[in-house]
Amino acid sequence: MEGGLGTFLPFIAIFAVMYFFMIAPQMKRAKQEKKFASELKRGDRVITKSGMHGKVAELNDKDNSCVVETMAGKIKFDRSAISMEMSKKLNAPAVVK
Repeated sequence: MEGGLGTFLPFIAIFAVMYFFMIAPQMKRAKQEKKFASELKRGDRVITKSGMHGKVAELNDKDNSCVVETMAGKIKFDRSAISMEMSKKLNAPAVVK
């Protein structure tokens, strides 16, 4: 058993790099999206991941859904269908130049 640890060191390094550059950021993003979905409230302006704009009309904690009011009417969505990034951009204060 010549250099037992030496042969596994590159694999350990590759796993560490993958964890810090791929796995950890995905876990952080998933936690942020879950927090965003749980903090939704009536009247919030949102955009769904499919691009539909509207305002939250109702929230149902039982099945983790929300009713979004659009210009065409009310549509029921799962909270995970609400886009965190686009909704935050929509609600961000306008920057005056």
